[in-house]
Amino acid sequence: MTDSHAHLDACEEPAAAVDRALAAGVTRIVTIGTGIDSSRAALALADEHDGVFASLGVDPHQAATAEAARLEELRELLAHPKAVAVGETGLDNVKLYATPLEQRRLFDEQLALAADLGVPVVVHSRDAAAETASALAGFPGTVVLHCFSSPDLLPAALERGYYVSFAGNVTYSRAGELREAAAAIPRDRILVETDSPYLAPQPVRGRPNEPAHVVHTIAALAEARAEEHAELAVVTHANAAAAFRLP
Repeated sequence: MTDSHAHLDACEEPAAAVDRALAAGVTRIVTIGTGIDSSRAALALADEHDGVFASLGVDPHQAATAEAARLEELRELLAHPKAVAVGETGLDNVKLYATPLEQRRLFDEQLALAADLGVPVVVHSRDAAAETASALAGFPGTVVLHCFSSPDLLPAALERGYYVSFAGNVTYSRAGELREAAAAIPRDRILVETDSPYLAPQPVRGRPNEPAHVVHTIAALAEARAEEHAELAVVTHANAAAAFRLP
């Protein structure tokens, strides 16, 4: 299995979390940088563990900070052999730590960087479906919509062939609309993630999340899609390899 989106640098004991993930059958983890220092930490973790890879970016919450001016450093970090994508980056109209204009400027700059380097982009989008679809309209590369929570973005995702990744919130009792969206994703475009240490799935809700818990999200997705759990685990593992060009 692959956890396609985890914040190992935010987990209390990353090495122990990786060990527990391996014991649960999670052999690959894409850990995410949310700023320059976080991206450096993500790369350090990737260097320490064979099955860990890193996506590097500056998230929208930092678009009004000095991090937004450090994209040349980000370009340098992306030359690392275990750096597989730009992001997370995107737009967030829920936590407005930066204005929509500041967020869009940072998003556009990272999209341009990803296009220039020919790598995928990992997109954070909350209550910003129309704006996210507009920003991505001209992007020529692979798009991964992380922690999918916006059914209004589904038509663009389906039409454009984006990868759509589901996190622990798809397991919650009130997430019926998300499970319906998951059932509509083509088999070769669905991914699964934990967003560790956040959004623990229902069976472990209330505890810090970690990559081993991706098994619970796979189970919920398999039920929503009327597929076998083990089969969907294999499918999402292969999809992650294709999306991020992983071995």
